[in-house]
Amino acid sequence: MERQFDIQIEKLKKKILKMCSLVDEQVEFSIKAIDENDHELAKLVIERDVKVDKYDVKIEKICQKIFALNQPVAMDLRLIMSAITINTNLERIGDIAVNIAENFLILKSKPDFISRTKYSEMARLVKEMIRNAIDSFIQNDPKLAQKVIQTDPIIDSYNIENHQILIELMKEDPGNIEPAVALLVISRQLERLGDHATNVAEDVFFIVEAQMIKHKYEKFIMEDNPDEDDDDDEIEIKNNP
Repeated sequence: MERQFDIQIEKLKKKILKMCSLVDEQVEFSIKAIDENDHELAKLVIERDVKVDKYDVKIEKICQKIFALNQPVAMDLRLIMSAITINTNLERIGDIAVNIAENFLILKSKPDFISRTKYSEMARLVKEMIRNAIDSFIQNDPKLAQKVIQTDPIIDSYNIENHQILIELMKEDPGNIEPAVALLVISRQLERLGDHATNVAEDVFFIVEAQMIKHKYEKFIMEDNPDEDDDDDEIEIKNNP
């Protein structure tokens, strides 16, 4: 007879996978709405956010129940701990997809000068990052998770480049100001999507490899004498009343 704990773990995985599918589609639709000037699709993204929020609550309750009724250890414990943060990041990805859709509705239509920006490259890469992050979780694949993490600086550089291009476009023609500002916001939202995909990938790496790499902690983990860093932190705290 299957243990109740195993049933709960399986239920948790299925809910997270459903949440992954939902937010992936939300991002896909929000970007497609801009590409195809589809206002109805943008409105659909906004309407479906309620469904994402419901899954967020369901996953949180399952995690709380597992912790309350069991004493998970090793990989199961890492899975449940990471499920909480993965769920939070997925919910935020859904929120950002809504923000992109809302800004597109403000934009009203895709501006002609969008081709002069790095929007298309950024949107394509962000979608790839999110799908790779989700696949790394489904497949327990730390290498795919690493690929997501290594891609994040490219998204950051695209965002910086977009800001420079859009500021120049505003200087060229005052008529560009309103759509350029909306694209500035969308660019920033795409950059944040990359951040949350990276967070998910970092959690996958933690689940599979039992190694925390958030905030470049992998360097700290590989130190021969990590206590030296602790001493430095204590000195810094004492010197900053």
